[in-house]
Amino acid sequence: MATSLAPWPAPGAVLQLLKPITWFPPMWAFACGVVSSGVPPDRRWPLIALGIFLAGPMVCATSQAVNDWFDRHVDAINEPDRPIPSGRIPGRWGLNIAILWTALSLAVAALLGPWVLAAATLGLVLAWLYSAPPIRLKQNGWWGNTAVGLCYEGLPWVTGAAVMLGSGAPRTEVLLLAGLYSLGAHGIMTLNDFKSMRGDARMGIASLPVQLGAQGAAWLACAVMAFPQAIVVALLLGWGVPLHALAVAALLTIQLLLMWRFLQKPVERATWYSALGVNFYVLGMLISAFAVGAMARGGA
Repeated sequence: MATSLAPWPAPGAVLQLLKPITWFPPMWAFACGVVSSGVPPDRRWPLIALGIFLAGPMVCATSQAVNDWFDRHVDAINEPDRPIPSGRIPGRWGLNIAILWTALSLAVAALLGPWVLAAATLGLVLAWLYSAPPIRLKQNGWWGNTAVGLCYEGLPWVTGAAVMLGSGAPRTEVLLLAGLYSLGAHGIMTLNDFKSMRGDARMGIASLPVQLGAQGAAWLACAVMAFPQAIVVALLLGWGVPLHALAVAALLTIQLLLMWRFLQKPVERATWYSALGVNFYVLGMLISAFAVGAMARGGA
């Protein structure tokens, strides 16, 4: 008697599962790492392209597949049109894709050197810990947002610098910037939780808006986004790149003005701030990367 196998998922459904719209933050952070290394691109463009591919369509896409597989029962209630609960990715294909993309990500990372492999491995471990039981870091906003911030900003930044440096370790300044902007991304992740406050409360997910209330979480998100940038400004001044420090300070000032408006109605304006204010945050990342890159070249 023949057994029926689950059909192959359609390529469009797989692409939707991997969520290309989420790939931009780690790809941008990777580019910041490339710039901050101070190493001229020269003939490294193939390695840079491979690294960008690793940061977005591989590691970040893996995290999306892992998350959707372990959230499939909740999504069947809240978002039944997603690829897995809708049946467009049938059977255990969601899990199979997550495992396959994890293996492919590690293979690509290994081609780019030990530092890149180490960063990618940590990112993938955090991606599974974030979504998979029994740990499920996403169940608590403090731990979950920290993991996402590190995966979306810090690790890709270090990876970008490592690709340019080969087997050499990234400079201390690079690691400091990567760490600070990862911390700030914790606040950005909190913004995303406002839209699902009621659902999270019903499902027992301890997001920061659920734990602290809308107003408390909004103040915390703003502080967590702003404080690391203020430290970056101070560091840039101390490193002797005042023009870059002034530019980052100006971008931070704009964010503070937008934050004040956000704080008046945090639930209604969280998405608005994410769409507008975060742009100035990521622009400051690039400016600070150029500053450190100039220092590395001896041009500061």
